[in-house]
Amino acid sequence: MMKIDRLLAITVLLLNRGRWSASELAERFEVSAKTIYRDMDALCRAGLPIVAHQGTSGGFEMMEQYTIDRYWLTAEEMGSLVTAVKGMRSALDDRELDMLLEKVKALLYKVEHGCGKGDAYEHGDVKNGPGSDRSRPSVVMDFQPWGQREGLKATVSLLKKAIQEKRTVSMRYIDSSGTAECRTMEPVSLILKGNVWYVQAYCLEREDARVFRVSRMQDVKLTNHHFEPRPMPLMERMDWEDAWSEVPEQEVVLWFGPKARRRAADVFPAEQMELLEDGSFRVRVIHKVDEWFYGMVLSFGDQVIIEHPEEAAQEVRRRAENLLNRYGNPDRQLSTFPL
Repeated sequence: MMKIDRLLAITVLLLNRGRWSASELAERFEVSAKTIYRDMDALCRAGLPIVAHQGTSGGFEMMEQYTIDRYWLTAEEMGSLVTAVKGMRSALDDRELDMLLEKVKALLYKVEHGCGKGDAYEHGDVKNGPGSDRSRPSVVMDFQPWGQREGLKATVSLLKKAIQEKRTVSMRYIDSSGTAECRTMEPVSLILKGNVWYVQAYCLEREDARVFRVSRMQDVKLTNHHFEPRPMPLMERMDWEDAWSEVPEQEVVLWFGPKARRRAADVFPAEQMELLEDGSFRVRVIHKVDEWFYGMVLSFGDQVIIEHPEEAAQEVRRRAENLLNRYGNPDRQLSTFPL
């Protein structure tokens, strides 16, 4: 960690958690106690009101009267920031997020506890101890999905480094046809859509802007080639574009068995689910009958029937027969997969 980063981190810790000994700070920042004393001297010369206490319980702390201007944020608003940053930290291995979390928490503690110090929000205190309504967050965000393949978080961190250092990235990318092609890109921004990571980049092979799904990137490597960012469309969110699927929308009627109700609730809103007397239910939606649709229907197994349109029901039947034939074949040779 650079000295200026360490000085800022020490300042935030003193604002946030009260008294710290030189040995505690030295261990946290992996430097010597002598370096910490020099850092404290530099902070004092910069005008920060740091007090040094002697003895076994001594250490450094910020004067009680020292606060940060925060009139434009309420405690609830800063609590929301803490929640959001914690969620991002669950998906990224990034020390900058740790630092950001400390900064926002420092402001939150000042508002909630006046000029008092201590890590009350994190560890609890006499009034707001662990498990109390005051210390329990009303919203918890965790962007690290269950079942995520190993190594994805490391890839996201590598891409973030490439963006910050303006370095190209090489990879093999699995496109919509299932072909893995070698690509080199100039990444400009990471996008978290739900719990799926994407990267917006300029693809050197296609000579155009692209959005790549990170989970489909293989053999990702950071090169030593630097680039100057090109004009790219600003993406503050990523909406579905009709051009991604040329299949037109149409009315679809699905009849589900009772065992499918829990999973169906993850896909369809309650107002689209008509509960029947026997516990089964019917769903009427306007939907694109495309590959995603067939994959979704087949994932329900024998707990769903397509009532309309008839051609979609026949297509599911054809796919189910192919599946049955494949598992009925004792050889199950990979060469028999349809192209």
